[in-house]
Amino acid sequence: MGPSDERVCCVQASVSLDGRLRDMGKPVIDWLVYGYSVLSATCIVPDQARKTVASPGRGILAIDESSATCGKRLASIGLDNTEVNRQAYRQLLLTTAGLGEYISGAILFEETLYQSTTDGKTFVDVLKDQNIMPGIKVDKGLVPLPGSNNESWCQGLDGLASRCAEYYKQGARFAKWRTVVSIPCGPTALAVKEAAWGLARYAAIAQDNGLVPIVEPEILLDGDHGIERTLEVAEKVCMVTPGAEHKEKASPEAIAKNTLTMLRRRVPPAVPGIMFLSGGQSELEATMNLNAMNQSANPWHVSFSYARALQNSVLKTWQGQPENIEAAQKALLVRAKANSLAQLGSYTGEGESNEAKKGMFQKGYTY
Repeated sequence: MGPSDERVCCVQASVSLDGRLRDMGKPVIDWLVYGYSVLSATCIVPDQARKTVASPGRGILAIDESSATCGKRLASIGLDNTEVNRQAYRQLLLTTAGLGEYISGAILFEETLYQSTTDGKTFVDVLKDQNIMPGIKVDKGLVPLPGSNNESWCQGLDGLASRCAEYYKQGARFAKWRTVVSIPCGPTALAVKEAAWGLARYAAIAQDNGLVPIVEPEILLDGDHGIERTLEVAEKVCMVTPGAEHKEKASPEAIAKNTLTMLRRRVPPAVPGIMFLSGGQSELEATMNLNAMNQSANPWHVSFSYARALQNSVLKTWQGQPENIEAAQKALLVRAKANSLAQLGSYTGEGESNEAKKGMFQKGYTY
């Protein structure tokens, strides 16, 4: 089956300034997945991908950090930022036995897509053996947006078609493009329009080359705004939380109420899948907020697409030592299982470690 055979439809959608999706193409959307840290990701998915990515009790493991960002995480445990160390860490994550029980897809960085285990097995094949769909980050990062209020736009459209074709050949079956919106900086109409245009063009190009496009416009946690302001800005799909520097902390129930209010206003019931990113929340907060949103009967599959909220305890347990690999993989399964239960609305929060309770917000965080 080639790229064109897997494609269900090719819709170019843009996010209008009031947060609605506007269909700019003729085909009917088969289904969408909205993922996000504090805004959204939208994705048009073939049947096979839908059944895998939106499996009950499963979510997405995001390990698509750039080499520079991965290096910062390695530095936190005293390791140099070398390809050998990055490969070792990713091998630890992806070879965890039983991971496929809780994880449906893994978003990879380009380097990781082409890497293999020390035994010579490609990471793509490692994932496929556990029924985990390989995905790939395709954007080229953020740069300043001229004429805006210190805001950014995402680059990477040049050469995207040829890159997507190569990623498909390598085994990737979905893609991710992340851009950001900042509440303290506005957001300005220019920044929102630029984000929508870039996401729509990327989605069309990715799908033309057989990759399911995950569209991820993210509202950053930065700021001291209240949850009401986030709801106002986030009526484009997001986990509605107050700014990280806001004095009043919102409960999981309040976050769930505001988030579901916004989703019901903006997302059609026919959309089956909504995936959240953690966006700097602690491991515990991300899981509790997801669980709270699954206490009600939702028309969509509400799940997770977590990076730091799945990896933080793992990294701290591993410490770069081979003898700690088994314990680190157990830590990954603990977090993956906790979020699996949260997706089912069955998470209790009992027995969580102190490490899981530590916040991971970093002001001005770059991915």
